[in-house]
Amino acid sequence: MRKPTILISLGFLILAGCSQTASPPSASAPSATSDSDLQNAIQARLNADPDLSAAKLDIDAHAKDNKVTLKGTVPTESMRLRAVELAKAGNPNLEITDKIDVKPREVSRSEYTEDMARAARERAKTAGDKIGTSINDAWIHTKITSKLIGDKDTPARKINIDVVDGTVTLRGEVNSVTAKDEAHRVAKDTEGVRQVRNLLKVTAG
Repeated sequence: MRKPTILISLGFLILAGCSQTASPPSASAPSATSDSDLQNAIQARLNADPDLSAAKLDIDAHAKDNKVTLKGTVPTESMRLRAVELAKAGNPNLEITDKIDVKPREVSRSEYTEDMARAARERAKTAGDKIGTSINDAWIHTKITSKLIGDKDTPARKINIDVVDGTVTLRGEVNSVTAKDEAHRVAKDTEGVRQVRNLLKVTAG
């Protein structure tokens, strides 16, 4: 009579052991995020912003190191900052390498309107720049300003740009001959410019 009892006991022990091995290692343990999961999560947040979605930024994700590199081009500084902000939104400790270039979109002469010219004159006045009365002068000023902002060698907001009757005068201070020459080149190569007067001063530091 004792043998069946022993066999039944052994059967319970075997079943208990099987149930233990069949259970997951830890139901509460978080699953590791893959590179593609991290990339897709950031891409989804960027796509939720219509402007950033159109920019089609590249996302290089390394989930193991908790690092992400953003690459591409956007037309404004605020968009660049917004992209970085959205990338970190899901993980404040995520390390972001920002390689996004800011290059304002150029507006053709046919697209340029009187309203745009009026807005350009208001911005120019605030910055201490001078623009002639023609819409062409305002368009040229807008183009040169945009190019200097997108050029890593030129401190755009330290350079005053006057445009009168197609003649461009560059004023202000830059910290290198390279910056002075580059600003001159940008202005000279801009469509509609007749002459460039480069009055920029090179100062140390």
